[in-house]
Amino acid sequence: MNQFDRIYTLHALFLSHRYPISRSTLEARMECSWPTIKRILKKMRDELGAPVRYDKKHDGYILDRVQGNDAEENHHELPGLWFTVSELHALLTVHELISKMQPGLLRDEFALIRHRIESIMEKQNLATNEIVRRFRFHSVGARPCPSEHFHAAANATLQRYQLNLQYHDRAHDALSSRVVSPQRLIYYRENWYLNTWCHKSNDFRTFALDRIQQLDILEDKAIDINDQQLDSYYSQAFGIFAGPADKTATLRFTPERARWVAAEQWHPDQQGSWLDDGSYQLRLPYSDSRELVLDILRYGPDVEVIAPKELREEVKEKLLAALGHYQS
Repeated sequence: MNQFDRIYTLHALFLSHRYPISRSTLEARMECSWPTIKRILKKMRDELGAPVRYDKKHDGYILDRVQGNDAEENHHELPGLWFTVSELHALLTVHELISKMQPGLLRDEFALIRHRIESIMEKQNLATNEIVRRFRFHSVGARPCPSEHFHAAANATLQRYQLNLQYHDRAHDALSSRVVSPQRLIYYRENWYLNTWCHKSNDFRTFALDRIQQLDILEDKAIDINDQQLDSYYSQAFGIFAGPADKTATLRFTPERARWVAAEQWHPDQQGSWLDDGSYQLRLPYSDSRELVLDILRYGPDVEVIAPKELREEVKEKLLAALGHYQS
């Protein structure tokens, strides 16, 4: 633990105690010698203006409260941004992760924060480039999202304004105009989606931000849907396809693949069980089968759809069609 961390830890220790702390307690909690603690106390008093004093009556050290407005007493605060080394590393890691979500997305917003964090670390002779060197975040299947669309969607969602959008539907290769009340932004499988109340359909609709051709914030206030109703609609079924989960899929994985699948969460309400032969059976609710079928197909011969019959037939048809590409 360097001096910076020790000051931070000792300051937090004083704030958590209403009465003077003895020398033995300080040594035990700080895990360092008394001369080291004395140097920290001196630095806190002389350089940081912390009102630390020795209380002879109780034979201990205490951080006096400082006088505030209206004769109120407040805790002394350390100046500026004050983080431990591990907290600084965590902040830089979060910045790196967010900046990799999509090229440039949120990078400008976090640039100033990152600059301040790196300035703090440089003053403590701490390396600032190790996060970039040692951490890697790889995206697979990410679709570019225009930053201006993300910012407009985020602002409208947080400030509760309606949106007018031009949307291209991949499935039908059609362009439509919609006025929506944004409810939530969802980052799902490397891509951004917008959960909305669509005024044209008079129902819930989810839009992929990368398929929005034009996006304008309107002056009309958005309709607010309570969290319970949103969760009920968007969280029941499997994957990004929302709606009431009216079907349950039963999947059986081979013993070889079961070791991985048993540790995975496909859905919050899934039910898994080990079978006598070492295979693993997974049951999960769904409404729209499209995304579920894609996930099943990626396991190839290591999974079998047990139920329902229509899902089993759909997967069978896809496998036969794929096999047709390889038959002479």
